[in-house]
Amino acid sequence: MAKNPILAAVLSFIIPGLGEIYLGKLMMGVILIILVIILTTAIFTITGYAWILYIIVWLYAIYDSYTGAKATKGSLERA
Repeated sequence: MAKNPILAAVLSFIIPGLGEIYLGKLMMGVILIILVIILTTAIFTITGYAWILYIIVWLYAIYDSYTGAKATKGSLERA
């Protein structure tokens, strides 16, 4: 079933990893959510530099969910 790339990207924008779960990539989505929770905790407790890693993970989640949805949509159109 084709997934909407914009919706996948918006879901990952709201909660990193949610777009992957929407695409059916459950393990990757859970890993990203756990990583974001760890980095959020690190931002407030350990170091302020963890926000750089947080932003990188956040942008990766948006990109991955968008391209993943686009790939499933494109593969269905070719079939």
